[in-house]
Amino acid sequence: MTLLLQYTIIFASVLSLVALGGCFAEHSGVINLGLEGIMVMGALGGALAMKYLGAETPKLVMILVVSLSAIAFGVLYSSLLGFASINFKADQTLVGTAMNMLATAVATVIVRSLNTAEDPNNVSTTIQYINQKKAFLVNLNGFEFNWFMVMALCALIISTIVLYRTRFGLRLMACGENPQAADSVGINVYKMRWAGVLISGLLGGLGGIVYITAGVSEWKFEVGVAGFGFLALAVMIFGQWKPYRIGLAALLFGFFRALSNVYSGFPFLMALKLPGTIYNMMPYIISLIVLAFTSKNSAAPKAEGIPYDKGSR
Repeated sequence: MTLLLQYTIIFASVLSLVALGGCFAEHSGVINLGLEGIMVMGALGGALAMKYLGAETPKLVMILVVSLSAIAFGVLYSSLLGFASINFKADQTLVGTAMNMLATAVATVIVRSLNTAEDPNNVSTTIQYINQKKAFLVNLNGFEFNWFMVMALCALIISTIVLYRTRFGLRLMACGENPQAADSVGINVYKMRWAGVLISGLLGGLGGIVYITAGVSEWKFEVGVAGFGFLALAVMIFGQWKPYRIGLAALLFGFFRALSNVYSGFPFLMALKLPGTIYNMMPYIISLIVLAFTSKNSAAPKAEGIPYDKGSR
């Protein structure tokens, strides 16, 4: 039971961070389907930081540098969406899809090149961080507490305050609801949309490094992040673009994802004699069921996905 709780919280942390990223982007009026790719790049940035810092690095330095590296890679990669969809008014769905396909390929090439440079016979796409990962973990009577859990909780609280209690947040949401009206009162819609996209890159990149360190000590980048970016989008929709509801939805989806890791520890589940792949599929099946029943009551920002043209009214 302790292991189930541990995995549920860490996977919920991943989903809440990435879903909050999508929430900020869509509240600004930009659909960010590239969250999967942003997660991969954030994971790459964090993994490279762990690889080159070494296990002897002080824990606080390790946590800060790895987190900032993941954030930097995520923000930088999300800027592709900003340029394409905001500056050039490209189709946001197509851009996000292309970003997802590109990220895994780029990460694979970079990691393989670095491994080959160190050892010509090493053509793997894997980065190990066995000892470095320990800086993020604290054992509390058998419960493996991860500092990323605190970051995710802080992100939920800060996001709620920013969106509903600050001028910036209210302006951001205005740009996603009615950009023409927002522009008429002096709000720079382009800047606010850029802010939403970059914040989504920040949170998505951080979510990427949390995901690849959840329960494993190495990552093969050619496998990407196994659809977690899309699962986070389902969490965002189920959470109705509200941070506190996103947190609750993340716990639900995180629970079903955690089952795929620990189901063998529950005799009544083993008695069902279901293949392990069924448990791996559970969070995605649940997402389809949930979205089928809740999408008709969607409270999505009205102007999301619509390129803003300052000259139109």
